[in-house]
Amino acid sequence: MPIKKQNTFKFWAVVPAAGIGTRMGGEIPKQYLPLLGRPIIAHTLACLCNHPRISGVVVALAAHDRWWPEIPMDFARAPLVAAGGDERRDSVLSGLHVLSGHAADDDWVLVHDAVRPCLRDEDMDRLMNELCLDEVGGLLATPVRDTMKRSNSDNRVRETVSRQHLWHALTPQMFRLGALRDAIRLTVDEDRDVTDEAQAMELAGGRPRLVQGHEDNIKITRPQDLRLAEMILTHREQKT
Repeated sequence: MPIKKQNTFKFWAVVPAAGIGTRMGGEIPKQYLPLLGRPIIAHTLACLCNHPRISGVVVALAAHDRWWPEIPMDFARAPLVAAGGDERRDSVLSGLHVLSGHAADDDWVLVHDAVRPCLRDEDMDRLMNELCLDEVGGLLATPVRDTMKRSNSDNRVRETVSRQHLWHALTPQMFRLGALRDAIRLTVDEDRDVTDEAQAMELAGGRPRLVQGHEDNIKITRPQDLRLAEMILTHREQKT
């Protein structure tokens, strides 16, 4: 497929938000927990909906989501809504289906976790700038800095793993709409489990590119992550 010039395609975003986290405790899905007076997902959507280069955002929600109507819609552009699924890939696929009514197959789609509210504009810009002419696409990531150990079943060290060429995968992960849709459909048809969009692209034969981001683009999965996110966002606010 011939690659378009940089100014002939658009950037879109999909946020899978149908999951219900269990590690945070309580009955409220973690994406709706309060963070500095607003739900986590509101901070996340602000990163995407207020970015001038993002043409539109789709959020995939669980059926009968009773928290979504309470989200303040004070963004530069209101997000569209898709029906979420049981698995992440189902939600992403649903979001891509909604986007297909607005976007071209060779437009770029950034898939971003609903519970990563600390995404920096500069990281989004770097991702888009470095990948916009790439044949495959890629993802934000950070190099592994700690010594890595592989354990056996009773948590004893089996071996030390070289950290050379190891990265922590982050989001957004950015791929062309049509290619990502086809890759995810392939994992469904072949009943292959995948944990992110980059893995789906790998299984389809692609080699996603790693774009270095910042380590403060954290994913909130535990109570201590919420406190860290508060510190990160408060510090940024104080600097502006």
